[in-house]
Amino acid sequence: MSDAGATGRFESLERARRWSPFLRTLAERHPDLVETFEQGGSDAALAMVDAGALPVAVGLRRARQRLALATALGDLSGELPLEEVTAALSDFADTAIHAALVQAIGERTPGEPVAGLTVLALGKLGSRELNYSSDVDLILLFDPDTLPRRARDEPGAAAVRLGRRLVELLQERTAEGYVARVDLRLRPSPEVTPIVLPVDAAISYYESSALQWERAAFIRARTCAGDVPLGERFLQEIRPFVWRRALDFGAIDDIRDISLRIRDHYAQGQEFGPGYDLKRGRGGIREAEFFTQVQQLVHGGREPALRAPATLDALAVLSASGRLDETQAAAIGHAYRALRTAEHRVQMIDDRQEHRLPTGEALEAVAKLGGHKDAAALLASLRPHVDAVGQSFDSLVRARTHQLSSDPDLLLRELEKMGWPQPAEAARRLADWRTGKARALRSPAARSAFEGMLPTLLPRIASAPDPQRALNRLSDVIDRMSSGLNFFRLLEARPQLADLLALILAQAPALADQLARRPTLLDGLIDESSLAELPDADTLTERFLHAARNDPLDTALDRIRRLVGERRFALGVQLIAATRDPIAIAEGYSALAEAAVRVIAAKVEDAFAEAHGRIAGADLAVVALGRFGGRALTHASDLDLVFLFEAPDGARSDGLRPLGSTDYFNRLASRIVAGLSVQTAAGPLYDVDTRLRPQGEQGMLAVSCEAFAAYQRSEAWTWEHLALCRARPLAGNADFQARVAALIRSILLEPRDAVKVRGDAAAMRLDMARHKPPSGPLDVKLGPGGLVDLEFTVHVLQLTTEVGLDPQLEVALDALAEAGLIDAQADPDLRLLTRFLVVLRLVGPGSAAEVPAPTRALVASLCGQEDWNALLAALDEARARIAARWQQVSGGTR
Repeated sequence: MSDAGATGRFESLERARRWSPFLRTLAERHPDLVETFEQGGSDAALAMVDAGALPVAVGLRRARQRLALATALGDLSGELPLEEVTAALSDFADTAIHAALVQAIGERTPGEPVAGLTVLALGKLGSRELNYSSDVDLILLFDPDTLPRRARDEPGAAAVRLGRRLVELLQERTAEGYVARVDLRLRPSPEVTPIVLPVDAAISYYESSALQWERAAFIRARTCAGDVPLGERFLQEIRPFVWRRALDFGAIDDIRDISLRIRDHYAQGQEFGPGYDLKRGRGGIREAEFFTQVQQLVHGGREPALRAPATLDALAVLSASGRLDETQAAAIGHAYRALRTAEHRVQMIDDRQEHRLPTGEALEAVAKLGGHKDAAALLASLRPHVDAVGQSFDSLVRARTHQLSSDPDLLLRELEKMGWPQPAEAARRLADWRTGKARALRSPAARSAFEGMLPTLLPRIASAPDPQRALNRLSDVIDRMSSGLNFFRLLEARPQLADLLALILAQAPALADQLARRPTLLDGLIDESSLAELPDADTLTERFLHAARNDPLDTALDRIRRLVGERRFALGVQLIAATRDPIAIAEGYSALAEAAVRVIAAKVEDAFAEAHGRIAGADLAVVALGRFGGRALTHASDLDLVFLFEAPDGARSDGLRPLGSTDYFNRLASRIVAGLSVQTAAGPLYDVDTRLRPQGEQGMLAVSCEAFAAYQRSEAWTWEHLALCRARPLAGNADFQARVAALIRSILLEPRDAVKVRGDAAAMRLDMARHKPPSGPLDVKLGPGGLVDLEFTVHVLQLTTEVGLDPQLEVALDALAEAGLIDAQADPDLRLLTRFLVVLRLVGPGSAAEVPAPTRALVASLCGQEDWNALLAALDEARARIAARWQQVSGGTR
């Protein structure tokens, strides 16, 4: 034992005896524990807390006394940090509750196991943060089928008897004191419901009728005693209604409103100083907890790692994940420790459930018990922490933005002040919304949330390039919504989302249409992860497979559609928000489609095998071509796919309805195409084009590798070999994909007549121009000197020189330029036209004939040009160079 340690223990013991009547009494009753503390320290003292040597009623109470003394001495000496103190108090409460329940069951049904009745801990016990003199917040649930009961007892009545006995054993005061005060008021409708509820009825309540704050309370819920599997089943059942991926800001509003009511109710304890309420005061413990829980509610639905029940643990994971500023999280954590420690010292004086700092001499006693020089020193140490928490929480309960006037003249002036060019039209639209005709605005709560959102959103729309067009699209979104309550609350609570929404409404009709169909897409933009770089196809595939791992096919297809829809929407937002280069967005669209193909192919194949089995030694590969093969998809691209298989001669599947290999893989491929393209309740996924397969629409959907090779080498047209330059296997067995890739490369390396290739390509390009003309002068895909001309140029060079055989045009151009087969400017020209195409497909998906004037500045900026005229000039120059290259290659001079 070190001298410093002994001195610290002696001093803490002296402070306890002098300033705390409660601790002085306990020290006199338990001298053996005091001696152990002095000699061995806090851990040794805690080890002496044993509730098992005596009958429950006596043993638990004496153990509670010894625990109170051991934790107090460990706290005052600095040997036990806050987390260890609260954990020790919480663990004892768990043990005591379970022991009391065992006795209650044994008294009525001797010999029966603890089953059919579970005890859920909420509040500070739920998060293992129980304070020194705290109630335990419990919910008691029972299963009528497994509850031990006497033969004549009705299950509900038997459960209530057990619950009453449990409470009596814990909180009845005897000569030995009490074990714990029990609070059962967090159960559903406590004023009318019995103290023990049937578990299925409780599940139904939380799924359908629970208030927002009741669901939020389960952030800190856990099973602490009784039938643990029963409790875990209940918590698992209600988890989706606590942690919502589609965030419900009503829960956050409720938390804010509760806190404001607490501030009002305890107004006399709000001002910091003597009499300050450490728990409920402004900047107090509850506000630190609520602030942390709000961050968890915002992000925890999509990030389970953020669901830590304990406040300090939650702050740590929020900070580590970047969801909360590191400095702010640290400040709230330090404040929480200081405030909880001060609260404990207040409660140590007389073992009372007190949260206020006392006044006068009593405050001096609390300060000196904790080792402070005097009350002024204690207050000085707490004040910075109270200020830090108060400022953070004030950001949540900031005054609501004023609502727009209902007076027509005042409203016009307000809209003019926002900068509306046509305030009368905006006022007319607003008046129409206020009639409540739209389904999304029929409930009073929705209209209230809508009015609260308008002052946030309308000024942002007013500053958009075309406010009227954006307003029209907002009207479309509102008209198509089935419910707008959460959507409106989300916009009010997150002004940065209003900025994004205004941008979407003004510049991206395709995204506005998606949002109208699925307003919850906006939820995915509430944090910065939505603007982060998209993971690669392999990572996305793993995530999608994991998400749909237990789903039947129909459910899996819907789930994948929703996940892909969210990602595509986020990529579109990244594009118009200029957080990513359009080329990176195109690659993101491609990675997303690749993951979707892989996962849907796998799920469809598993379902298909249930009926038809599998073919031993056989494989199916899905091959991407066109822009998909070249990793250059746009928001509106379809997927060019070819299906290749290999199987032993004469092989048949081993299922209940066996099929030969050709029938098997053609039917399987057809179902994969349907899985990708059929519309479900979650909406469409992709249009699929399979016409690039051998013999086109007249050929079989899935072709054996042998037949594919024979066709390509003896029957295929030159244009089919040109298309094969962008072929890329992306789904199926990895070894088989490698063999398919090698087969494609061997076909591309076959000797060819260069003159014939150029002539066939030129003829085909002329035929395409006749049958599929450009939609307008800005059609940079089909127009002269457009992307198709550049693709033809690259593919002719690839086939005639065997250089740069890579499906991605940028990679191919790099190799061709290095070999001196094309000029270095070809790659920048490709990138400029690709950027323009990717942007245009999103901001003007209907036609490339014209770009709306308000959108031109955005398009130019996203394409890396100063303004619209500079962009047009750059496009003209690039297309002139591309046309010249194509003329040179197709004319036979190279």
